Amino acid sequence: MLNKEIAEQFYAIADILEMLNVAWKPIAYRKAARTIENLEKDIADIYAKGGLAALQELSGIGEAIALKISQYIETGKIPEFEDIRKKLPSGLAKLLDIDSVGPKRAAVLHKKLKICSIKDLKKAISKNKIAKLDGFGEKSQKNIALGLELLEKGKSRFLLDEAIPIADKIVSILKKVPGVEHAMPAGSTRRWKESIGDLDILAISNTPKKVMDVFTTMPFVDRILANGETKSMVILKNGLQADVRVVGKKAFGAALNYFTGNVDHNVALRRIAIEKGYKLSEYGLFDRKTNKYVAGRTEEELYKKLGLYYIEPELRENRGELSASAKNKLPDLIKPSDIRGDFHMHTKYSDGVSTIELMATRAQKLGYEYMAISDHSATRANAHGMEIERLVKQISEIKTLQKKFRIKIFTASEVDILGNGELDYPDEILKKLDIAIGSVHSGFKSEENKMTDRICTALENKYIDVLGHPTGRLINKRNPYAVDLKKVFDTASRNNKIIEINAHPARLDLKDEHILLAKQFGLKFAINTDAHSPEQLGLMKYGVHTARRGWLEAKDVVNTLPLASLPRIFKRIKL
Repeated sequence: MLNKEIAEQFYAIADILEMLNVAWKPIAYRKAARTIENLEKDIADIYAKGGLAALQELSGIGEAIALKISQYIETGKIPEFEDIRKKLPSGLAKLLDIDSVGPKRAAVLHKKLKICSIKDLKKAISKNKIAKLDGFGEKSQKNIALGLELLEKGKSRFLLDEAIPIADKIVSILKKVPGVEHAMPAGSTRRWKESIGDLDILAISNTPKKVMDVFTTMPFVDRILANGETKSMVILKNGLQADVRVVGKKAFGAALNYFTGNVDHNVALRRIAIEKGYKLSEYGLFDRKTNKYVAGRTEEELYKKLGLYYIEPELRENRGELSASAKNKLPDLIKPSDIRGDFHMHTKYSDGVSTIELMATRAQKLGYEYMAISDHSATRANAHGMEIERLVKQISEIKTLQKKFRIKIFTASEVDILGNGELDYPDEILKKLDIAIGSVHSGFKSEENKMTDRICTALENKYIDVLGHPTGRLINKRNPYAVDLKKVFDTASRNNKIIEINAHPARLDLKDEHILLAKQFGLKFAINTDAHSPEQLGLMKYGVHTARRGWLEAKDVVNTLPLASLPRIFKRIKL
């Protein structure tokens, strides 16, 4: 799909135009980019079937932008982008990938310090030059340095929604190779870790050479690192490394366990094997004295022979799962099929790309019993946040639309938590909503005590029901803000608040370790997609698997409850 590539082109155009002080156009390009990256269908297919007219039917895409999309589809380039890029030094746009450096700051750094590249930026930081600039200071320089460190660390890591579809595609290709009996992903992909360094694929086949030949000649392979009889390694065109191994039936379970990891889990498991008189490797479980094969065809067989109940891949982090398994006290983990609704999504009323009706249509098709429309509040001007008058209009529209749908549509808002902990809407407005989500969208560099007080003050408000994306992080792009989560969770617990697990792959917020911590405070959770298009409602699985990594069961998550049970959780809901 070209969607991501074209969206990135438009985001880049918007950033460059903003650096060049061009008015309004950056907003138009960013809106078009959001539409394109949220599409479920390949935009090239849309163009092939309907031409420029079909492109112009998409939200935020007019004639001029549709033409640029067609140019990229047909030639791989957008001439205007090539032209405006020449107006800036070639490396300057790279600065915009750094947290704390936006278009305006990049322009100042270029004008005042002649910074044209990441290399120049590092040099300026090392010489303390940025700290001396008007409008920057020591804190800004430190934040830019931290953002640069995060960017470089994240270059080799891929988000789940980038890695898992590719892993699934490779598995699908390999399963069609004659002689392949089974194939599946292993590694951190199988454990649904929040970011992926490389892909590990295992297969059972009596024709390993055919597997290697097909794997190394896939159309999205950029170069081959190794091509052996039973193992090959490639770099894909998007930069992700993928490895495939063909193993025998007797060893498949042991190999799957070994290559799924994580390392700490494997080391602890091998220690248990030794204590029981065995030796364990990717080739199987063997008697230490006789070297006789004991188990390894399946993971279930392996764990059972070691006196353990099967441990789901998401739990394999050596965080107590082996002890719990030995005692038959593993959690009955939540499943995607347990989810009955979604409380966090956006529409054209704020920064979404679709209508309430289309969001409801998709949610109903997913089999949900309920959903909540939760557009941004007024302070989020850059996200077209809603003034009170538009919120009242939206509430009225939802009530009218409800007559057309089986699914229950709740009125809600993602309300900004302001710097002092107050909320962006007054209580007399909040109490008219079925659900209110409180979120931080500004002041990410605040001191820990200030951010903690800010969030805790908001949680004391009786009209806030859910704390949205509680740490504000963007994986590989923005670090979480400094906050005392123990104090936040204690305050949330005392005030009967719900903690969101934001399912968007760029957020996955709360992360697994923090979910485990929050659970200690007796808190309940809501897994929400934060969808900005109907297609993004499908992101729910990423949140569910993150919840599984945090040991959550269906009973811990409020949107596994039937509709009739929601009024006891959300006091303003009337059915």
